[in-house]
Amino acid sequence: MKVLDVNAHLHTPYSFSAFEDVPQALDMAAKEGVRVVGINDFYSLDGYGQWKEECGKRQLFPLFNIEFISLNVEDQAAGVRVNDPNNPGRTYLSGKGLAYPLILKGAEAEQLAAVKAESNSQVEKMCAKLNAHLESVKAGFALEFARIARELTRGSIRERHLAKALRMAVEANVAEGARSEFYQRLFSGKALKSALDNVAALENEIRSNLLKSGGAAFVAEDPKAFLPMTTVQRIIEAAGGIPTYPFLADDAKGNFTDFEGDLEKCADTLKKRGFRSVEFITTRNTTAVLERYASYLEDEGFIVTFGSEHNTPALEPVKLRTSDAPALSEKLREINWRGACQVAAHQAGLEGVAAGEELILKTIDE
Repeated sequence: MKVLDVNAHLHTPYSFSAFEDVPQALDMAAKEGVRVVGINDFYSLDGYGQWKEECGKRQLFPLFNIEFISLNVEDQAAGVRVNDPNNPGRTYLSGKGLAYPLILKGAEAEQLAAVKAESNSQVEKMCAKLNAHLESVKAGFALEFARIARELTRGSIRERHLAKALRMAVEANVAEGARSEFYQRLFSGKALKSALDNVAALENEIRSNLLKSGGAAFVAEDPKAFLPMTTVQRIIEAAGGIPTYPFLADDAKGNFTDFEGDLEKCADTLKKRGFRSVEFITTRNTTAVLERYASYLEDEGFIVTFGSEHNTPALEPVKLRTSDAPALSEKLREINWRGACQVAAHQAGLEGVAAGEELILKTIDE
């Protein structure tokens, strides 16, 4: 079996991304030898057309995915942290291998549009609070939400867009020599840690100090922004996709969430909840843990895929690595390839690794 490199989870500017645009993401993939690439934006299918077109230009195989934040009320009531380490019950979900051209319609399409609108509304409220804070520190400028939406987004507006807009506004309105002091005032006396020319670190610090819980512009998310897990699964299936559980697995300190710590129990629960596909963001995990989790889950019948997200300002390689190695082991590459083949087959109305492999290789003339 020929094994190609795959990145099955990439955010684009259709939500928030390290990439300036889709061509940049796919140019990087092609240059790094990643031949199968999955778009995976929050609440958005809008990038699919461009993704397919630009993949075709580079002989890359496109996977069509989506991401949601859902809520499982049983886990919430029990205080179980699932794959959000700070919020019991809150559960990130992906859909893999959605149909393109799009088939989502009716009630499910309306639910997707509504949750996207609610998410955007929350960020608009944060922008208003951020402007009030800017006025209180006599910044001399304010952010225009409509302009942010128009110039920095493709319709899905995230709090990271606010952080980026604020960083750009400071650069446009505050003299370079006065910016560190300005940020200290903005952060209520807390000194700036990031270098002013480190865009990614600076935007992360803005987000942490002002937009997260305890920050001057924080706005708690309305429960309407979190659809029940079962509703999200229905939307994904109605769009032709495979509901997928994204694992956190081990964090930087080697810890696991309540839900994921017992792998056998976790896999059993996922099966009972109707999942047959899982994924990992490999930079979070050590090779040993990733091999153990991914191998067990594949043996249990799950489709297993890996990705990098790229949903922060930091522009990192598209080719996958783990937290303790510069590249995936051959074992992990093979698991990722088999998973991608299954997703590709599903997109085409086929089934199985062999069918997907044939489709991918034929599409990219490998």
